[in-house]
Amino acid sequence: MLSEDELGLLEAIRDSGSLSRAAARLGKAPSTVSHAARQLETRFDALLFDRRRYRLQLTPAGQLLADEAARLMQDVARMTQRVRQIASGWEDRLWIVTDEILEFDTLMPVVRAFDGLQSGVKLRITTEVLGGTWEALRDGRADLIVGATNEPPAIPGLRWFELGVMEWAFAVSPRHPLAAEKGPLRRERIAAHRAVVVADSARTTAARAYGLVGGQPSLAVPGMRAKIAAQREGLGVGWVPRHRVASLLKRGELVEKPTADPREPNVLYVGWRGDQEGRALQWWLDQLRQPRLAKRLVQGLDLFA
Repeated sequence: MLSEDELGLLEAIRDSGSLSRAAARLGKAPSTVSHAARQLETRFDALLFDRRRYRLQLTPAGQLLADEAARLMQDVARMTQRVRQIASGWEDRLWIVTDEILEFDTLMPVVRAFDGLQSGVKLRITTEVLGGTWEALRDGRADLIVGATNEPPAIPGLRWFELGVMEWAFAVSPRHPLAAEKGPLRRERIAAHRAVVVADSARTTAARAYGLVGGQPSLAVPGMRAKIAAQREGLGVGWVPRHRVASLLKRGELVEKPTADPREPNVLYVGWRGDQEGRALQWWLDQLRQPRLAKRLVQGLDLFA
C-alpha cells in the first residue's frame, strides 16, 4: 500500500513529465523528489520511472502501481466513510419496496429530501404487486414496504401502520358493450366480459387478483397505468383508482358504471421489521406518517390529465 505522499509523487511525475516540475508541484526540492523516487523503486524492486527520454515518464509497472494505488486509496476512503456511517446509526443501504399501485413520481420529492441529509445511505427502490409486496418484506427483499394491500400477514417482528384508503371506480370504455347497460351491473353481466388485472408478483404464495368474478376471462398487464390504458381502449373492464382516472371520466374516455356489488375501499399499509430500525428507516417512517404525503401517495397522480 502506498502512502498519500508516494501516490502524489507518482501522479506528479506522470502529469508533469519533469522532475523539476514535479518537485515544484509537490513543494519539495528536486533532489528530495529524486531520492523518494529511487526509494520507491527499491521498495518494489522494479523500474518505475523511465529516465531515458527527455520527459520523465512512468514505466508500465509504474503506471500500474499508480492506478492500483489510487483505486485502493479510494476503496479505503469509501470503507472509512461507511464505517463511520454505520457507527453513527445510518444503514449502509435501505431497500424500499412499493406496491405497484403507488406512482413512483409521488415519491421523488421524498427521495430528494433524503438526499439532502447526505447520509451516505444507498437507496434501492423496487416494486411488487399484491401479495408480492408483503412477501418481499418476509423474505428479506425489502427493509421497508409502502402501499401494501390486504391486512398484514404473520411475519416475525412485523411492525406496520395504515398509510391511507384508496377508492375505486368500475370503469369501461364508452365503446364497450357494458357502457350502454342500464342500472347497476350484476356479477353475471360483468363475468361475461374480460377483466383487465395487474398480475400478482408473489413468488411463493398463491397469486391473487382483485375484482375478478368467478370464471371471468382476464388480461393480465404489468401495472396500473397499463390497466387503465387497456380499459380506455376497450380491451377489458375492471376497477381502477378513482383519483387517477378523474380526467378520463370527465372527458368521457372512460365511463364509470355502478355495480350491484360495489368494491370496498382498500387500506394501504406501511410495513417494516422491528429488529431493523436504523436512522434512514426511521427518517422514512417519519415522512410516511405525515398526512399530506400519505394522502398524495394514496391518491396518486391523475395519470391521463
